[in-house]
Amino acid sequence: MPDDEFFMGIALEEARKAYEKGEVPIGAVLVRDGEILARSHNLKEIKSDPTAHAEILTIQDGCRALKTWRLTGTTLYVTVEPCPMCAGALIQARVKRLVFGTRDLKAGSCGSLYNLTQDERFNHRLEIEEGVLEHSCGEVIQHFFKNLRK
Repeated sequence: MPDDEFFMGIALEEARKAYEKGEVPIGAVLVRDGEILARSHNLKEIKSDPTAHAEILTIQDGCRALKTWRLTGTTLYVTVEPCPMCAGALIQARVKRLVFGTRDLKAGSCGSLYNLTQDERFNHRLEIEEGVLEHSCGEVIQHFFKNLRK
């Protein structure tokens, strides 16, 4: 069965698609039992929608694919640590496991600023794996913002 690095590589492909569109380069892939259910990337600018984050779009597509809002038994791979909105969506969707590449020290809510996904006060908690292809994930987003500032 493919491993975490394999699926994170696909999330990186999605992040690069976002980069090419001028979007913040974050990509996500939803997997269950080694099968990709959904994949997407940030589309906030194109859709003029503040909720069009890679994670949200991937969760929505995954729910449509499974015809349920409960994504039990799934793993979401995302290149950058989810924000509060996306972390909340992961909890609501009952995603089993989150794998992310690099931390987001300004908005990360899965260990950096907050840890919503493992807060015992919620009725659902996720397993977390961080640092998968960390250098590559961090490099894409750093390069994007470096070029944006030029």
